[in-house]
Amino acid sequence: MIASDVDGTLLGPSESLTGRTIATVRRAIEAGVPFVLATGRPPRWIAPVAGPLELTGYAVCANGAVLYDCGREEVVAVHGLLRPELLHDIAHALDKALPGCRLATERVGTDADHDMRNFVIEPDYHNPWGDGEGRTAPRAEVLGHPAIKLLVSHRGMSSAEMADAVTALFGREVDVTYSSSGGLVELSAHGITKATGLADVAERLDVGPGQVIAFGDMPNDVEMLRWAGHGVAMENAHPRLLAVADEVTGPAGEDGVAQVLERWF
Repeated sequence: MIASDVDGTLLGPSESLTGRTIATVRRAIEAGVPFVLATGRPPRWIAPVAGPLELTGYAVCANGAVLYDCGREEVVAVHGLLRPELLHDIAHALDKALPGCRLATERVGTDADHDMRNFVIEPDYHNPWGDGEGRTAPRAEVLGHPAIKLLVSHRGMSSAEMADAVTALFGREVDVTYSSSGGLVELSAHGITKATGLADVAERLDVGPGQVIAFGDMPNDVEMLRWAGHGVAMENAHPRLLAVADEVTGPAGEDGVAQVLERWF
């Protein structure tokens, strides 16, 4: 089985799939090897990647919290919801530890939810990938329903600085990670990672971890690379990922995933 992160791994600076990567992934699928997206993206952001690759199998979304069927365009399983009581407790502590932070929650329904109703942000929330997405609501509404992720933004801090502060604050109550350096961290239920999501897929497909090759570039990929039989980091990956990788390939902008997969396909 092949598992790959999306942003910064399959997609380079152009944020689009290259012909070389598309052709290589399609050859792997034609050879009967499952190709699984493992991403922090929610289900609604999967189609632009799955479509060109002609993926009809599973995608692990929201850093392991959601298992999504690309072909049927529906959520198969949800793991580790954050309850409103916990969300409010976390928000109260964050206001003291990170003054000026803004919050958003990612929820999940039964399909890709293209109308964005499941991404709820409070005023002045900043998205490093570009603002304009999400339904703005008062904090009580943002935190008032079970969520698969709590996102915390801060315009005056780096993601690494935020992650250190939030991890020290909450210990093992939640898992903290980030996939961008632009002042955004993501909080999930403790123990929910891309690795646990891929383990679910592997069990469904009767594949062992030793039969998996995984690609990534950011701290939210660390557990995935450790779990897989062969973990590959992109050349420009975060140092934490480079430290656990079995191999380093070229950057996404130079088709790093394809460079490795072309050995077999």
